[in-house]
Amino acid sequence: MLEKILIANRGEIALRILRACKELGIKTVAAHSVADKDLMHVRLADESVCIGPAKSSESYLNVPALISAMELTDADAVHPGYGFLSENADFAEQVEKCGFIFIGPTADTIRAMGDKVSAIEVMTKAGVPTVPGSNGPLTEDSERTLRIAREIGYPVMIKAAAGGGGRGMRVVHNEPSLLKSISVTQNEAGSFFGNSTVYLEKFLGNPRHIEIQVIGDGKGNAISLGDRDCSMQRRHQKVVEEAPAPGITDKERQDIMESCIEACKHLKYRGAGTLEFLYEDGNFYFIEMNTRVQVEHPVTELITGIDIVKEQLRVASGLPLSVKQEEIELRGHAIECRINAEDPVSFLPSPGKINMFHAPGGSGIRIDSHIYSGYTVPPYYDSLIAKLIAYGADRDEALARMSNALEEMHIDGIKTNISLHQDIIHDAGFRAGGVNIHYLEQKLNL
Repeated sequence: MLEKILIANRGEIALRILRACKELGIKTVAAHSVADKDLMHVRLADESVCIGPAKSSESYLNVPALISAMELTDADAVHPGYGFLSENADFAEQVEKCGFIFIGPTADTIRAMGDKVSAIEVMTKAGVPTVPGSNGPLTEDSERTLRIAREIGYPVMIKAAAGGGGRGMRVVHNEPSLLKSISVTQNEAGSFFGNSTVYLEKFLGNPRHIEIQVIGDGKGNAISLGDRDCSMQRRHQKVVEEAPAPGITDKERQDIMESCIEACKHLKYRGAGTLEFLYEDGNFYFIEMNTRVQVEHPVTELITGIDIVKEQLRVASGLPLSVKQEEIELRGHAIECRINAEDPVSFLPSPGKINMFHAPGGSGIRIDSHIYSGYTVPPYYDSLIAKLIAYGADRDEALARMSNALEEMHIDGIKTNISLHQDIIHDAGFRAGGVNIHYLEQKLNL
């Protein structure tokens, strides 16, 4: 097992990683910015190192500072969490070149999955279903592009190969506007991502967002921990997640899990990863793979009993996975609400001092959070301050427990989106299960 790791992140995920390390007897180093000196995981870590000022580009995205921190503290490895450098292939490569272990996939895998065109090609070869489209980058051959669009049928979507977070996408409803829309998207992609490559896909009108959790040992062995429904979104950002996805048949779930496992074996995938799909009319369509631990991983942990972060640490240590596929059983239901420091109506960030924080409790309630009474939420980073998770024997029980927990949860001093979550949990459409990715925005009239 690893002896000491550097935690190259902040907030709730940094504390989550620290707790897993303590359970395994691994020493921890908290790398933090000047603004984050009072974070809970900084207080609890065996060592802490300030890596720069509040600005992310000068601290959490500062590769030389992180490498130096590892050298200074004699750390064996670095856990990047999610966001920041977690899917940065150059960082992973630099870490390995300097003699340390990157807790995640290899740099080559991150690059292959980070480019959506490349990822689609890999998944197609592995037998994973993909959205009908160009199956590769669009070229300067206008006739070919027009022919592909006619074959798959309008509307179509143009996507940037290096896109993400809702950027680099454009829906086209008719042929006359296709070529101009491609040109505009290419220009935007070049500006935002430094890569103007785009591809074409069939636009699905009312899909759900379903994802499959996988873990590989880097040696050709892989397992799947089931599915999650992440369709409740605002501006392509997830708000509520649950596992397993309601309304998916056992056969559909088993088939897509098996194809994802085969893809990971083909890649010799190392560590935790998530394959994301659009699901419509009983069909799954691969859209991308996230080569890191997900924000919503707790719902999967609760229905499987598998600690995903500890599995990451085991794999990075060169140990085999602690469980075999036939030993995994999905039990009960779990729902996660992302609690943000933001106005629940305007969604504007609401940093500031938390005068009082009361965490909810009761059977089946888990809260992953770094905040405490007296903590000041800084204005420099993502507004996520807590993840509230409810588990029940079935979905109805999980919903009831979540409703109670949201009512109990109290954060005074800043604005939060707790009231939005209360509204969602009691919404008739959401309670029925199986809403599409547009549902929340339509509900909010956005």
